[in-house]
Amino acid sequence: MVSRLIDAPRAKIYRACLDPDAIARWRVPDNMTATVHRFDGEGYRMSLTYKDATPGKSGGSTDTFEGRFVELVPNEKVVEVIRFESHDASFAGEMRMTTLLADARGGTEVTIVTDDLPGGVRPEDNEEGCRQSLAKLAKLLG
Repeated sequence: MVSRLIDAPRAKIYRACLDPDAIARWRVPDNMTATVHRFDGEGYRMSLTYKDATPGKSGGSTDTFEGRFVELVPNEKVVEVIRFESHDASFAGEMRMTTLLADARGGTEVTIVTDDLPGGVRPEDNEEGCRQSLAKLAKLLG
């Protein structure tokens, strides 16, 4: 679980969670670039590519995944199920990512909770990626 106070109203943050252009700018770790291939309101397909040619989960230096929205509570919660495209069984299965938005003094407390992380993903790497993404979200909306 990773949280950050963001100086923006919940509605603005919620929109940034469902806007493909915004997602490509903020939901990406510092050492990667993002491309949203498809976004249709029910889900999306996205690739994250390492800037330094680190091997990716999907081949080359890329992590490609499909996400689908399983619960949307306007201005409060976004729940996604994410499946990596990989031939490596350690990245198989679906992980669940929940983004929670709560009013807080100075803005909105944004919390990301990840459940069922594939065995090949180190929890500390996932948490650091979430921290970096939330920092980008704060900058994008600030």
